[in-house]
Amino acid sequence: MRSLLPARWLAVGAFTLFTALNYLDRQTLAALAPRLKAEFQLSNEDYGWLQSAFYIVYALCAPVAGLFIDRVGLSAGAMASIVVWSLAAAATGLVDGFAGLFACRMLLGAAEAGGIPAFGKASATYLHPRERALGTGVNQLGLSLGSMAAPLLAVFLAERFGWRAAFVAAGGLGLFWAPLWRAVRRRAGEGSAVALDRPASPAAAVARDRRLWALVFGNILVMTVYSLWTNWTTIFLVQQYHLSPAEANQRYAWIPPIFAAFGGLFGGWLALRFMKQGATVMQARDRSILAGCIALLSTTAAPLMREPGWAIAMVSASFFFSVAVSANMYALPQDIFGAKRAAFAVSAITSGYGLMLTFFSPLVGRLVDGYGFLPVCIVSSALPLAGWALMKATTFRQEAAA
Repeated sequence: MRSLLPARWLAVGAFTLFTALNYLDRQTLAALAPRLKAEFQLSNEDYGWLQSAFYIVYALCAPVAGLFIDRVGLSAGAMASIVVWSLAAAATGLVDGFAGLFACRMLLGAAEAGGIPAFGKASATYLHPRERALGTGVNQLGLSLGSMAAPLLAVFLAERFGWRAAFVAAGGLGLFWAPLWRAVRRRAGEGSAVALDRPASPAAAVARDRRLWALVFGNILVMTVYSLWTNWTTIFLVQQYHLSPAEANQRYAWIPPIFAAFGGLFGGWLALRFMKQGATVMQARDRSILAGCIALLSTTAAPLMREPGWAIAMVSASFFFSVAVSANMYALPQDIFGAKRAAFAVSAITSGYGLMLTFFSPLVGRLVDGYGFLPVCIVSSALPLAGWALMKATTFRQEAAA
């Protein structure tokens, strides 16, 4: 068992890098948004529609991607996803207007729809149920690394070679992951947790399960805060505190993803602690999600800060707790439906997240253009508790009855 443990966590580490590259390509647009807005004369609402172009396709393709990964296997599905999204990211550096940006974001969204389902499949394949929230927390290191690297790498390259070079370089990095995974897979094997998992249900039965739909809609409400800081931190700093884009990215925007990484680990640790105190897996998820949602009420304070340093501290705290919640949210489909349907089950809540952002991003842009960030933060801070209440009344109650 001791020799097996490092190997399975090595596999999880490879997929953490996979996630980092996913978010690097995704977040390069957010880091360079002020430059692209100026060059192409875009409003905040226009920028919101660019985010929607990504997320509507992301949402629609996620269930297909999950089914594809479950059918062809983890390795083939992940490699297909990362190659296509890397090419789409690089192509963004070749566009000459809003229409080109829109098209590239749509292609990127279609390919990246396989990213989170692939990690869910990897986690359910290699980790035991008690380890999965911690595994999701480790995966958050990848999200945070990609989100943190995006503003730093984008500004570094944009100031020396132009913004187009940043997209090309970010996309090119993903092509190196496939040979790395082949080497890791030879050592990690096909996974040890699958044989211990519950029998697989037919995909149609999973799609009809009330617990899945409660997770989808609960996650939509819970993840509004996460999506706010993922996509709008740089614009928040530029608009609220009149910083230059370079100053916003180099001094502040890379900090919240660090706290997000620790938030993911904290969420996994908290669930493990509840389990060690005697809670079941589902009880531990319930309590961990509730604690994080209560803490997220502090999000309202971010735009009330007078100095950007204090504001980014509040953003970091908000990001920390949103990811602590997310670590347990994305472990739930694995807990309920098992490894053999993990990619499809995770893809369902990924799809819901994408649909939420399709409509939420332009709404945020419109509210910010008209009223600033305060009303957005007020609404976003309250929605996670509503998401927890929905899951408490459905998913957690049904699992407790079973």
